[in-house]
Amino acid sequence: MRAFRSGPRLRSVVGQMFILQVVITLLLVAAGVGALVLEKRHEKRAAAAERALVVAQTFANSPGIVRALRSDDPSAELQPSAEAARKATGVDFIVVMDPDGIRYTHPNPDQIGKRFIGTFRPAAQGHVVREQATGTLGASERAVVPVRDGDGRVIGMVACGETLRKINLMVSSELPLLFGAAGVALALTIGGAAFVSRRLLRQTRGLGPSEITRLYELHDAVLHSVREGVLILDEDCRLLLVNEEARRLLDLPEDTTGRPLGDLGLDEATQELLSSAEDVTDEVHPAGGRLLAVNLRHTTGRGGPPAVVATLRDTTEIQAVSGRAETAQRRLGLLYAASVRIGTTLEITRTAEELVEVAVPEFADYVSVDLSETVLRGDEQPGTDIRIRRIAAGGITADHPLYPSGQALSLRPETAEVMGLRGGRAQLETDLRGTDWWRAGDEEHARRLLDLGLHSLISTPLQARGVVLGVANFWRSREGAPFDEQDLELAEDLAARTAVTVDNARRYAREHEMAATLQRSLLPREVPEQNAVRAAYRYRPAEAVGGDFFDVIPLSGARVALVVGDVVGHGLHAAATMGRLRTAVHNFAALDLPPDELLGHLDELADRVDRDEAGLDGATGTITGATCLYAIYDPVEGVVTMARAGHLPPALILPDHSVSFPELPAQPPLGVGGMPFETAELRLPEGSALVLYTDGLVEARQRDIDRGLGLLADALRHSALRDEDPDDMCDAVLDELLPPRPGDDVALLVARTRMLSPDQVAVWDVPTTAAAVAPIRAAVSERLDEWRLSEMAFITELILTELITNAIRHASGPVRVRVLRDRTLICEVSDSSSTSPHLRNAKDTDEGGRGLFMVAQYAERWGTRYTPEGKVIWAEQRMPAGWRQES
Repeated sequence: MRAFRSGPRLRSVVGQMFILQVVITLLLVAAGVGALVLEKRHEKRAAAAERALVVAQTFANSPGIVRALRSDDPSAELQPSAEAARKATGVDFIVVMDPDGIRYTHPNPDQIGKRFIGTFRPAAQGHVVREQATGTLGASERAVVPVRDGDGRVIGMVACGETLRKINLMVSSELPLLFGAAGVALALTIGGAAFVSRRLLRQTRGLGPSEITRLYELHDAVLHSVREGVLILDEDCRLLLVNEEARRLLDLPEDTTGRPLGDLGLDEATQELLSSAEDVTDEVHPAGGRLLAVNLRHTTGRGGPPAVVATLRDTTEIQAVSGRAETAQRRLGLLYAASVRIGTTLEITRTAEELVEVAVPEFADYVSVDLSETVLRGDEQPGTDIRIRRIAAGGITADHPLYPSGQALSLRPETAEVMGLRGGRAQLETDLRGTDWWRAGDEEHARRLLDLGLHSLISTPLQARGVVLGVANFWRSREGAPFDEQDLELAEDLAARTAVTVDNARRYAREHEMAATLQRSLLPREVPEQNAVRAAYRYRPAEAVGGDFFDVIPLSGARVALVVGDVVGHGLHAAATMGRLRTAVHNFAALDLPPDELLGHLDELADRVDRDEAGLDGATGTITGATCLYAIYDPVEGVVTMARAGHLPPALILPDHSVSFPELPAQPPLGVGGMPFETAELRLPEGSALVLYTDGLVEARQRDIDRGLGLLADALRHSALRDEDPDDMCDAVLDELLPPRPGDDVALLVARTRMLSPDQVAVWDVPTTAAAVAPIRAAVSERLDEWRLSEMAFITELILTELITNAIRHASGPVRVRVLRDRTLICEVSDSSSTSPHLRNAKDTDEGGRGLFMVAQYAERWGTRYTPEGKVIWAEQRMPAGWRQES
């Protein structure tokens, strides 16, 4: 065997034959290569000579050569054409000469005019010369042919040839292929010799007679002592060899050698397996109460005689152990699947459904999950409450008789099983017909379960952090074996994993509900009454409550403020921060601040709050990074003034249904920049619409913001073409842009603008003299008569008298009076002074100081707002009862 593994040895006949074959092969290959090289060289030289002759004859008979030879300067006419022909044909030279051998052309112009080197006399006499000679370009194969005129006289000669150097290079270029072919032939020959030698070596095993005898003795000893059955059958399925282990495993008689397989008393399945025409690997086959692992190999094509070798191994005990290991592995796989598939969401119902999907059918045929109603509400489990509700049920059949999801169940608290579930102990029942604790007093339902074939049950509590949240029931039907103690442990593991996820979902649901409740309490409930805009809003919360907010705030002078903002983050902190920011916006708006000043105050507030709360535990969240857009619309002038802090620009819809996004000065979010804010003014035609929104409407994972803005513009344009009101427009935009479950909060505010008609506005310029007060009072009274508000004239005159008198007395520059008829009667007095009057209590001895007090008593609201030109003092009066504004 060592000789066989290491190859033929030189002292053996096989080794010597191999060396001889290699030497002969090398000599033959070398001789063949040499002959081929010489043949190629001769072939190339002959081809070059023939090519030189053809080119020379062609050029000698070419049109115009006779005329060129008889010209005054044959070289000038023949040299270009000769060189062109030489390059086109690939020869090394074409030389034209006169009958005396003087060259007219040559590849080297220095050789023109010199005598041709070589044999040319026969050509001058009309013959063709073919020779190998050495000339100015070296040794070459050449041909010299005569050039005849029309009378047949030789008037010149053409010599053409190729150098031997070029011919040798052509031969050399083919040598790699030649040597490669020789190498392949040599490799194939040596490989064939090696193959034949190994075959011969395998036949003899490299052994002598005594070694062969010893080898067969060892083979026989191993064959009959190994603990594995061995059978060898010939191509006719006759038994050639069988060892003692095979006899024992198959219960074969002693005289089996040489008998057909059908005469050995084997069962039909075993005979069919052993006579199979295909190889078999580790096929488990029952035979004689044993499980045999059978391997079958056919020797055909492996160098031996046609036969079938079968090995048999008793795997009865291994299969039992393997079954237990497979069961354990299956349970580990089930636990792994539970860890991956249970708890993918923070939804209680979905978590219970995932337990059903994991356990059926790998572990149980039917599964039901019941939870306490307090858990479903997100509250803590009180321990004595056993009111439960089924939230998930399923099994191997869709029409199972288990209680459906959503049904409330009742348990008797005095039973030992319920007490066990309360204490966190699972219950195992292997025979449902023999017990009744699981029936829960519903005999009809129990009968349907038994009729379905359910026979075994594990009822395990869902317990997390010391609290029992509910119970999970695992059922097996007639198709499965009853549950055992190991199944009970697995059920408890599945229930424990589910309970932790349910508890997390409960806590999340409770926190989410708290945040949502807080957020709902902080957002506006309805649009306040005002006539400047017809507004509608929508707020779409995400799964995690965020900090988006919006507002419609009525201002003095029939104006209205439109606000939208977004606080960074989610949860309680974001909702609380949103409430603080929205309250600040309301407070600053009450001061009648322009948009840029209001955002500046918000920015200072955000920076101060963040500094105060930096490093404090339990802080309600920072404001830094919050965005805000603040717009004030004046229905008298039809002008909207806007400023933004890190927020997206609004969308503007004009009466012609066009949609645009006005360019506003871009400023950083609140609490970040410290830069002054800037405003932008737009004059809007009546019937225009402003659309304010947060980034959750246009930004998403699957699209960028530019794409979102384009979709928003399209949705608004289509809605405007349908002439939809703001409510319908909000619904259309959300339906077009938002998925069913948005990833971020969305606030949307649509405001269609209105303008006060000219007959609702009255304006007078007041001279700065005391005598001008009376004419203004009369004019106002006259206008109130036109508005059918005569009963308000007396109070209005008192208010205007005080306001105009203060302006004339304390201010400078022009004074203007404006009266607006809106939901209220608004009186405004403007001047160029920035000094604001203050309400105070006048003493009995004071001569003045009671005017503003009187204004405050008669007016529903009054105040001061500052303008770039000065200030405006305004007062609003409630309309009389029964008065209805004209449309």
